Amino acid sequence: MSEHVHHAIDYVEINVSDLAAAKAFYTEAFGWQFTDYGPDYAGIRWVEGDGEVGGLNATGVPSRGGPLVLLWSADLDASLAAVTTAGGEVVSEPYDFPGGRRFHFVDPSGNELGVWGA
Repeated sequence: MSEHVHHAIDYVEINVSDLAAAKAFYTEAFGWQFTDYGPDYAGIRWVEGDGEVGGLNATGVPSRGGPLVLLWSADLDASLAAVTTAGGEVVSEPYDFPGGRRFHFVDPSGNELGVWGA
């Protein structure tokens, strides 16, 4: 997997109602492999096995058009400031997770995205 690119789409999170069933489906349908992070989350491994490109989240609510797009940031605090200055609404303040830190925001159209950094 290549290096992260600042403010590029970096990770897509898919909300699922049943983590085991979702993992079984994506494994059978597409050959995806996963890294388990507890009973409610599994990272989707990069096709070459190094790194992740997304995750299955059993704590979210599945809906059509619902995958969460995550952008990579080399400076999370500066990105947070840029989002608010540009008119975005922060709906989840920066928090720690196993891969680093992230926050979520809603754009002026109501789309929720996330930004993360190490």
